[in-house]
Amino acid sequence: MDFDFKTCYERTPHEYLIATGNGFWTNIDFDEQKKLYDQISKSTFNEIWMFCESTYYPSKTKAKDICAVSTGKYQKYLSELGKTNPRIAKYAERIQASGDFESLDVQYWEVLKDKKHFNLKDPNIQLILAIHYLSMNDQSTRNANLIERKKVKFN
Repeated sequence: MDFDFKTCYERTPHEYLIATGNGFWTNIDFDEQKKLYDQISKSTFNEIWMFCESTYYPSKTKAKDICAVSTGKYQKYLSELGKTNPRIAKYAERIQASGDFESLDVQYWEVLKDKKHFNLKDPNIQLILAIHYLSMNDQSTRNANLIERKKVKFN
Protein backbone atom coordinates (compact mmCIF):
# COMPACT_ATOMS: atom_id res chain seq x y z
CA MET A 1 0.00 0.00 0.00
CA ASP A 2 0.97 3.63 -0.21
CA PHE A 3 0.74 3.91 3.58
CA ASP A 4 3.24 3.18 6.28
CA PHE A 5 2.96 -0.16 8.11
CA LYS A 6 1.03 1.26 11.07
CA THR A 7 -1.58 3.01 8.94
CA CYS A 8 -1.99 -0.02 6.70
CA TYR A 9 -2.48 -2.36 9.66
CA GLU A 10 -4.95 -0.03 11.38
CA ARG A 11 -7.01 0.46 8.20
CA THR A 12 -7.32 -3.24 7.43
CA PRO A 13 -10.93 -4.33 8.06
CA HIS A 14 -9.89 -7.05 10.53
CA GLU A 15 -13.31 -7.53 12.15
CA TYR A 16 -15.10 -7.85 8.83
CA LEU A 17 -12.58 -10.39 7.55
CA ILE A 18 -12.77 -12.46 10.74
CA ALA A 19 -16.59 -12.33 10.57
CA THR A 20 -16.43 -13.78 7.05
CA GLY A 21 -14.26 -16.62 8.36
CA ASN A 22 -10.92 -15.37 7.09
CA GLY A 23 -8.03 -13.59 8.69
CA PHE A 24 -6.62 -10.82 6.56
CA TRP A 25 -3.54 -12.95 5.90
CA THR A 26 -5.66 -15.17 3.65
CA ASN A 27 -5.68 -12.27 1.18
CA ILE A 28 -1.94 -12.73 0.66
CA ASP A 29 -1.40 -14.32 -2.75
CA PHE A 30 0.33 -17.61 -1.91
CA ASP A 31 2.15 -17.77 -5.26
CA GLU A 32 3.59 -14.32 -4.53
CA GLN A 33 4.46 -15.47 -1.03
CA LYS A 34 6.40 -18.42 -2.43
CA LYS A 35 8.30 -15.98 -4.68
CA LEU A 36 9.12 -13.97 -1.55
CA TYR A 37 10.42 -17.16 0.10
CA ASP A 38 12.75 -17.61 -2.89
CA GLN A 39 14.19 -14.14 -2.20
CA ILE A 40 15.06 -15.09 1.38
CA SER A 41 18.38 -16.89 1.68
CA LYS A 42 18.02 -20.58 2.49
CA SER A 43 20.05 -20.13 5.67
CA THR A 44 17.76 -17.31 6.90
CA PHE A 45 14.62 -19.24 5.95
CA ASN A 46 15.93 -22.25 7.90
CA GLU A 47 16.44 -20.11 11.02
CA ILE A 48 12.74 -19.17 11.01
CA TRP A 49 10.83 -22.05 9.41
CA MET A 50 11.10 -25.74 8.76
CA PHE A 51 8.79 -28.25 7.15
CA CYS A 52 7.15 -30.81 9.35
CA GLU A 53 4.89 -33.68 8.43
CA SER A 54 1.21 -33.41 9.25
CA THR A 55 -1.54 -35.96 8.90
CA TYR A 56 -4.89 -34.76 7.67
CA TYR A 57 -7.99 -36.61 8.80
CA PRO A 58 -10.21 -38.39 7.95
CA SER A 59 -8.20 -39.21 4.81
CA LYS A 60 -5.00 -39.82 6.84
CA THR A 61 -3.11 -38.04 4.06
CA LYS A 62 0.39 -36.97 5.08
CA ALA A 63 1.80 -33.70 3.78
CA LYS A 64 4.44 -31.13 4.67
CA ASP A 65 3.45 -28.02 6.57
CA ILE A 66 5.46 -25.01 7.60
CA CYS A 67 6.44 -24.99 11.28
CA ALA A 68 8.55 -22.82 13.54
CA VAL A 69 12.19 -23.63 14.22
CA SER A 70 12.18 -23.57 18.01
CA THR A 71 15.98 -23.47 18.30
CA GLY A 72 16.77 -21.09 15.43
CA LYS A 73 18.08 -17.55 15.42
CA TYR A 74 14.57 -16.16 14.94
CA GLN A 75 13.40 -17.85 18.13
CA LYS A 76 16.47 -16.48 19.93
CA TYR A 77 15.66 -13.02 18.52
CA LEU A 78 12.11 -13.29 19.91
CA SER A 79 13.41 -14.42 23.29
CA GLU A 80 15.94 -11.59 23.42
CA LEU A 81 13.31 -9.00 22.46
CA GLY A 82 11.02 -10.61 25.03
CA LYS A 83 13.39 -9.51 27.80
CA THR A 84 12.06 -5.97 27.33
CA ASN A 85 8.61 -6.82 25.96
CA PRO A 86 6.52 -9.29 27.98
CA ARG A 87 4.01 -9.77 25.15
CA ILE A 88 6.76 -10.89 22.79
CA ALA A 89 8.20 -13.09 25.57
CA LYS A 90 4.84 -14.86 25.90
CA TYR A 91 4.58 -15.20 22.11
CA ALA A 92 8.10 -16.66 21.95
CA GLU A 93 7.30 -19.16 24.71
CA ARG A 94 4.18 -20.39 22.92
CA ILE A 95 5.99 -20.78 19.60
CA GLN A 96 8.79 -22.68 21.28
CA ALA A 97 6.36 -24.94 23.13
CA SER A 98 4.14 -25.71 20.14
CA GLY A 99 6.36 -25.27 17.08
CA ASP A 100 3.45 -23.34 15.63
CA PHE A 101 2.76 -19.68 14.89
CA GLU A 102 -0.95 -19.81 15.70
CA SER A 103 -0.72 -17.91 18.94
CA LEU A 104 -3.59 -16.12 20.60
CA ASP A 105 -1.09 -13.48 21.73
CA VAL A 106 -0.90 -11.84 18.32
CA GLN A 107 -4.55 -11.52 17.41
CA TYR A 108 -5.33 -8.29 15.61
CA TRP A 109 -7.37 -6.82 18.49
CA GLU A 110 -4.48 -7.39 20.90
CA VAL A 111 -2.07 -5.67 18.51
CA LEU A 112 -4.38 -2.69 18.04
CA LYS A 113 -5.27 -2.44 21.74
CA ASP A 114 -1.81 -2.84 23.28
CA LYS A 115 0.11 0.05 21.72
CA LYS A 116 2.82 -0.13 24.40
CA HIS A 117 3.94 -3.66 23.51
CA PHE A 118 2.87 -3.63 19.85
CA ASN A 119 4.21 -0.31 18.59
CA LEU A 120 3.43 -0.60 14.88
CA LYS A 121 6.18 1.91 14.05
CA ASP A 122 8.83 -0.35 15.63
CA PRO A 123 10.68 -2.32 12.91
CA ASN A 124 11.01 -5.28 15.33
CA ILE A 125 7.23 -5.48 15.74
CA GLN A 126 6.75 -5.04 11.98
CA LEU A 127 9.12 -7.94 11.30
CA ILE A 128 7.44 -10.18 13.89
CA LEU A 129 3.98 -9.44 12.51
CA ALA A 130 5.13 -9.98 8.92
CA ILE A 131 6.64 -13.38 9.77
CA HIS A 132 3.61 -14.27 11.89
CA TYR A 133 1.07 -13.49 9.17
CA LEU A 134 3.13 -15.08 6.40
CA SER A 135 3.27 -18.19 8.58
CA MET A 136 -0.48 -18.08 9.24
CA ASN A 137 -1.19 -17.73 5.51
CA ASP A 138 1.15 -20.60 4.67
CA GLN A 139 -0.47 -22.83 7.29
CA SER A 140 -3.98 -22.07 6.01
CA THR A 141 -3.13 -22.19 2.28
CA ARG A 142 -0.39 -24.75 1.57
CA ASN A 143 -2.60 -27.79 2.15
CA ALA A 144 -6.02 -26.17 2.04
CA ASN A 145 -7.33 -28.97 -0.16
CA LEU A 146 -6.57 -31.48 2.62
CA ILE A 147 -8.29 -29.57 5.41
CA GLU A 148 -11.77 -30.89 6.01
CA ARG A 149 -14.14 -28.20 7.05
CA LYS A 150 -17.33 -29.29 8.69
CA LYS A 151 -20.38 -27.48 7.44
CA VAL A 152 -22.77 -26.33 10.08
CA LYS A 153 -26.39 -27.12 9.32
CA PHE A 154 -29.08 -24.76 10.46
CA ASN A 155 -32.57 -26.13 10.91
